[in-house]
Amino acid sequence: MLSPVQTMELLKNQPEQKFAAGEVIFKAGEEGTLMYGIVSGSVDIFAHDNVVETITVGDIFGQGALVQANRSRLGTAIAKTDCQLAVMDLSHFLFAIEQTPLFAVEVIRSFSNRLRHLKSVL
Repeated sequence: MLSPVQTMELLKNQPEQKFAAGEVIFKAGEEGTLMYGIVSGSVDIFAHDNVVETITVGDIFGQGALVQANRSRLGTAIAKTDCQLAVMDLSHFLFAIEQTPLFAVEVIRSFSNRLRHLKSVL
């Protein structure tokens, strides 16, 4: 079974995006039109100006905005290191779920793992 990032790489129609260390990927409150998968590097996720997690190769993020009615970002993502990200927009996200239902399970698993980790440190 492919990981969410591998699935994104197969189904994407946009080139991978590169971010330099310290570069903002997205900010809380912005409209989210893309989800991201980390191909290389690492990303810090901030809530209220505090790093709540650092995610690395194979992790996905930003999918929450794709499934919210108002598409708003809840957190801010900043490249911790130089990184290369696979991207997927809503239409490709829905296509991936329709064509490969296990993709949806893996996205939910990734989200659940990150939520469990966050709860364990609070």
